[in-house]
Amino acid sequence: MADGMDIQTLVIDSGSGMTKAGFAGDDSPRAVFPSIVGRPRHTGVMVGMNGKDAYVGDQALCNRFIWTLKHPIEEGIVLSWDDMEKIWYHRFYYELRVSSQEHPVLLIEAPFNPKANREKMTQVMFETFNVPAMYVENQVVLSLLDNGRTTGIVLNSGDSATNTVPIYEGHALPHAISWLGLGGRDITCYLKRKIISSVENAFELPSGQVLNVGAERFRCPEVLFQPSLFGMGLTGIHEKVYNSIMKSDVDIRKDLYANIVLSGGSTMFPGIAERMSKEITALAPRGTKIKVVAPPERKYSTWIGGSILAFVNSFERVSFSYFI
Repeated sequence: MADGMDIQTLVIDSGSGMTKAGFAGDDSPRAVFPSIVGRPRHTGVMVGMNGKDAYVGDQALCNRFIWTLKHPIEEGIVLSWDDMEKIWYHRFYYELRVSSQEHPVLLIEAPFNPKANREKMTQVMFETFNVPAMYVENQVVLSLLDNGRTTGIVLNSGDSATNTVPIYEGHALPHAISWLGLGGRDITCYLKRKIISSVENAFELPSGQVLNVGAERFRCPEVLFQPSLFGMGLTGIHEKVYNSIMKSDVDIRKDLYANIVLSGGSTMFPGIAERMSKEITALAPRGTKIKVVAPPERKYSTWIGGSILAFVNSFERVSFSYFI
């Protein structure tokens, strides 16, 4: 094992759409790749697979027309542990090029991650990858930490799900969490359905093909505020935020309204903070101070918060005592 002074904690954020991984103390993840596992559709060994039965991430996407692709994580929850292990192995040995046995690990989990999944995750890390220590933290708590706050409400929207989580002094309030089964993947599907418009704009693809994209480029993010556009009888993200605040103790609602933090890749649309502020202002009591924070690096806010947490001197001690 490397000298103790040289050992860095690995920070791992395995999302439904993308996996972000890197070292504690860094400003951004060193490895970002799709959380996808690909296998040949037909039995037999394909040329160039070198004995592998599957590929991960971008390598899998390169063969998406002839391979079967699977997302082992849906709505933040691991559904296929075999495929999840392949993603973790790929992350350790191919992306970060480190030995899992030599680095403590901070794993980031979704707000609704079942206890059984957390236990399985811990078992795999210790028994399969032989990590020396690990710690698990809620993704939205880390998003808030990245923004220098310990109290506020986080709207996190990723590839397959969106949730709003009120946090008070660093602790999530489970009874007030709101969940919406809508994310970036759904927005992409909506765009595919609405690829017809009278307001056109031409984009040249890497292949040289010109694609005319019209007003649907403006309408797509609207699905987050009006899920009915996608045929879903659900409330929009602004109502989810409001409902979570109203489920919280009346004494902290003022602080929540003043600290609404946007996080996740599906909040990267221009103007989303202003739109959210306008919608919440219409719902909140008159005169309430509303502040919506949308940091430019918010698609990595969860990972960056984990990098900050794992960099503190007490992390190694905490990580051992948390599970053992």
